[in-house]
Amino acid sequence: MKVRNEYKAKFIPSKRLEKVIEYNQELAYTGKRNIYTADTTQLVYHWTDKSNGVVPRTGEWSHPPEMNISMGDHGCRVDNGQSFPKYDEVPSHVNGYEATAESWAKDYAFLLENTPASIHPFESIVGEFFWEMNEIRKYNFGEKVHEMGREVRKLGAGGTSHGHTCPDYNIGLTQGWGGILNRIDESIALYTRVEEAEKTSYLTGLRIVCVAIIDYIKKYAAQAKAFAEKETDASQKKRYEDIANDCEYIAENPPKTFHQAVQWIHFAIMTDRIVGHGNGYGRLDLYLNDFYQNDLKNGIITRQDAREYLAEMFLKIRGQHFSIGGRLKDGSDASNEMSFIILEAYDMIDDYNNLFLMWHKDINDDLMNYACDVLARHGASVPSMANYDLLVDCQLRSGVEKDIAWNVAVSGCQWFCLPGREYCDQDVNALVLLDPMWRTIDRGIEENVTEFTRLMEIFKEEFKRTAEALRIFKDAQYDVLDKVWPEMATSLNCHGPIERGIDMTGARGVDYQFTSTNILGIPNVADSFYAIKKLVFEEGVYTLSQVKKATEENWKDNEIMRQRFLKQDKFGNDIDEADAMCVEICDIIAEVLDGTKNNRGQQYRGSLFQFQGHTCTDVLPATPDGRLAEEPLAHGCNPTAGRNVNGLLATANSVTKIKNYKFQGGSLQIELQPRFFDGKENMGDYIKHFTESFFEKGAFQINLNIIDLEKLKDAIEHPDKEEYRNIIVKVTGYTTRFICMAKSFQIEFVGRNNYESI
Repeated sequence: MKVRNEYKAKFIPSKRLEKVIEYNQELAYTGKRNIYTADTTQLVYHWTDKSNGVVPRTGEWSHPPEMNISMGDHGCRVDNGQSFPKYDEVPSHVNGYEATAESWAKDYAFLLENTPASIHPFESIVGEFFWEMNEIRKYNFGEKVHEMGREVRKLGAGGTSHGHTCPDYNIGLTQGWGGILNRIDESIALYTRVEEAEKTSYLTGLRIVCVAIIDYIKKYAAQAKAFAEKETDASQKKRYEDIANDCEYIAENPPKTFHQAVQWIHFAIMTDRIVGHGNGYGRLDLYLNDFYQNDLKNGIITRQDAREYLAEMFLKIRGQHFSIGGRLKDGSDASNEMSFIILEAYDMIDDYNNLFLMWHKDINDDLMNYACDVLARHGASVPSMANYDLLVDCQLRSGVEKDIAWNVAVSGCQWFCLPGREYCDQDVNALVLLDPMWRTIDRGIEENVTEFTRLMEIFKEEFKRTAEALRIFKDAQYDVLDKVWPEMATSLNCHGPIERGIDMTGARGVDYQFTSTNILGIPNVADSFYAIKKLVFEEGVYTLSQVKKATEENWKDNEIMRQRFLKQDKFGNDIDEADAMCVEICDIIAEVLDGTKNNRGQQYRGSLFQFQGHTCTDVLPATPDGRLAEEPLAHGCNPTAGRNVNGLLATANSVTKIKNYKFQGGSLQIELQPRFFDGKENMGDYIKHFTESFFEKGAFQINLNIIDLEKLKDAIEHPDKEEYRNIIVKVTGYTTRFICMAKSFQIEFVGRNNYESI
């Protein structure tokens, strides 16, 4: 069985597109697309004084490169090796920093104004940037909030608010930036008339942002026109002229053609992501199908053209997420011709995409077959599979109206939201379950607990303490968020901010403002409590004091004891009693968070996921499941590596026992050796049947890698080998070139369960 990149291509890129692919791949494997985090504490608790999420690469709030940890090459930003050239002239540096939307907007406009229009030969879709907002403007909630962050971290809570939501690009695709600007002006006139000074000020800032985007796109039109005037090659000259004409038109007007629509979306993403890393962008097939069908009818596009335009956008936007499939408002299958073309674009370039297929039992069978075929041949979890009907149920459970919930989209690693209607504060909030577990053990010792049921009652109380700490911390951020770091570029394509004069991050800026949070350590805590139940409370072999001492000392001089705890049944093997403990832990989490409301009056939602905190062995001590401090935790709701010894199907069955409808996502991460498929006639059919069975049992998502483990091990030691440059893997919820990750992440990845058989 061959590994990815060795299959015969189904679609062949043009010579032009091959040049674009080559350029973008070089940017990626040389590290110019990498994003970084500041330290492992941030990865675990999603809060550190060093940075809010992704660390700035340049500027006053950056850190020495050797101190940062590479998450991989999934950033839009292109590192040109220079700091922002007009750093000292940034408005907030000249006039003084103010935590206001207008001050923020002026800095944003200055950044766009001084970001060059970068157009490369052979490109048809243009647009890239070199600096993000946090490189020129501080993202700081103030010392009071920072001090609170340090305190709540001691209880196992942390987080910030940064992107990770989803605009509705149907707004801009139908109104254009000029139409959006007109709506802003109408709202400014209204709130000026009724003397709503705060709303007028916000909208004034929003107008600055919108005009800056229009001018930025016009700058590309002017640059392309200048290139065209000097170009002697007829085909390249025509390409520059087409770029100039399209950019000039879509700078203010809604796009008319498919190419213009793709270019409009690309600029919208660029000008959104220059604010910071990480958003989803909705249902791409529903956005684009009408443009494609109209162009096809008028004879101005071919299917190959459409593939190539999409391929260029995918090469540039990197880690940003789109969805295809799902249902329409009337409940019918939403699949269309564009759903296929989007997959074909990825199939053609075999490079990079973060794409989700939203499956349901009535999905177009041909689309499902093709998606599984693409996944089998490329092996890099494109597309990731998500259970559409479960996503809708989760939104309905949270109180979303049925007429709106149908338009849900996967908008990130594994979270989902309502495009344009929900501020999805999600991926950078964390509840670390190990902290309330350790406090539970301490209290169990202090209270001389003799019944395991009482120990679990204490755990619920302690988890509630952790959740309450997060609530207080987040409310303090929400009080100032729309002043400190408004999501103004995103708000332009949302339902509410312009008419209400409130940023989407502000109270009631959009209708839905849930707080969702990653949960770290669920399987480890479940396995720990199960082992304690058996060995402490039922068999009486050890005491809680002995458990505490042994884990605090990383099991030193207690190897026999560790082996006994390690050999207890573990979650992930389809053993009902062991799995029931994980289900109970999850039920506790859901019950506590269901009763926790943010200061917008909307509930907290837990996610059975955490993107990289499980790898941070320098932060996380040993646990009573027999895990040593130097060993990674479980990733999300997946069993700890090496614990699920009964095979893939047993693991999948265990995951489906959790009441997933109570949560905000959770992915089954699967790494398969190519020889897993030996003797199986059709890899795609096997993946399809597995996916359908898994989802029919009520599970969320599948991330599936098919990769040669020996190649990965060799790539760790020899990253400079040309054959390893473009090995791409789905790490947790994000995708990257393997060689671009920090070595600690690489080691954890190859240490996972790499299944060779069922």
